Amino acid sequence: MSAHVDGVVRDAAKSIQADLENLTARMTSMFVDVIPEFRHDDAVRRLMVASTSSNLTAIVDMLALNISLDDITVPPAAAEYARRFAQHDLSLEALLRAYRLGEHMFVQWAMTALRSLDLPTDEALTATSRIALLTNSYIDQVIEGVIDIYENERRRWDARSDATRAAQVRAVLDTEGLDLASAEKMLSTSLRGWHLAAIIWTGPGPAGHASAHLRAGAAMLAAATGKAPLTISADEQTCWAWISSTGRPDLDVHRLGNELRAHPELRIALGDPSPGLDGFRQTFRDAQRARNVAATGADPDRALVLHSQVALAGLLVDHLPDVRAWAGRVLGDLMRDDEATVRLRETLQVFLDARGSFTDAAARMHVHKNTVHYRVRKAEEILGHPLTENRLDIEVALLACAQLGIWYAEGGA
Repeated sequence: MSAHVDGVVRDAAKSIQADLENLTARMTSMFVDVIPEFRHDDAVRRLMVASTSSNLTAIVDMLALNISLDDITVPPAAAEYARRFAQHDLSLEALLRAYRLGEHMFVQWAMTALRSLDLPTDEALTATSRIALLTNSYIDQVIEGVIDIYENERRRWDARSDATRAAQVRAVLDTEGLDLASAEKMLSTSLRGWHLAAIIWTGPGPAGHASAHLRAGAAMLAAATGKAPLTISADEQTCWAWISSTGRPDLDVHRLGNELRAHPELRIALGDPSPGLDGFRQTFRDAQRARNVAATGADPDRALVLHSQVALAGLLVDHLPDVRAWAGRVLGDLMRDDEATVRLRETLQVFLDARGSFTDAAARMHVHKNTVHYRVRKAEEILGHPLTENRLDIEVALLACAQLGIWYAEGGA
């Protein structure tokens, strides 16, 4: 019985093979009609036809010649089409859908061919089941290979595209005397409006995970501004992004901060919005300084760092030894990192920001006014003089301690 069924399957395959050119055209037309991603230009369409034809030929040969599934591989034309699909940033889901639709259409053709053989019902059903099983097994095996080909090409193409874009962006950032028109041509985007730069980074981890985290960070930035960013991969754990708009970019800081809390592995540093080509560069330098402040580790739990909040510290961060020595001269033992001294520094910062108002400072800190008064007097004792002396130096030194973490280790100086 098995040999007889194999013979029926071969006859059906030969019937399909005789009209394969016409059937290939019908299948490719179906793909174009049903799947939007298959509406290619002429060059890619020819490759799509070749891919479809090669798969159909392979299935027919498998059925007609009883070729083992162990010998089935992705046909070269189908492999190249999968690579081209990835290069054009078309979805893998669309490609896999075509394989399943094509499988269904092929089985329908086989059933039509079997009907023309005028077989007994049992034989026709058995042969149909056999063809459907073999065709499904072929599609499953080829799809596994197609997925690998697509994903490998997507990674390779993304890396190449990112490398090219990164080189162009770096040139715009670093080339002196570059005019606006040339910069816009290099980036294929207008630089005449406003720009907001962000540096997005994540901690060490598997490359695939880091890439997914960085994409999530870029998506959060887009949601918080309502604009799609220009992004490039600076390295495996870092992404640079620019939000551009005709007017000053509108950033929902609260939303961005809230969304970041759900992604503890992510950090984002933001520059100040700035216009034009110079602004494109300046906001990025701002973001770099904000990231440098974050890198000191003074506030390791801070996921979102705005340059506007750390601008002064950003100017000081490249001179930490000198800043530490100077702040030590200004603050003396107020530079220690024990809990009581940290509390005194925090109180002084709030008190000075409140323009010397004990009442206002107490309200901000949610403590009694006498508590603020006591801490201020204690700090003045450690300083050896009133806060009114060298007030600006004291404020800057306190800010450096808070934002750059340049206090003295407990028990040392």
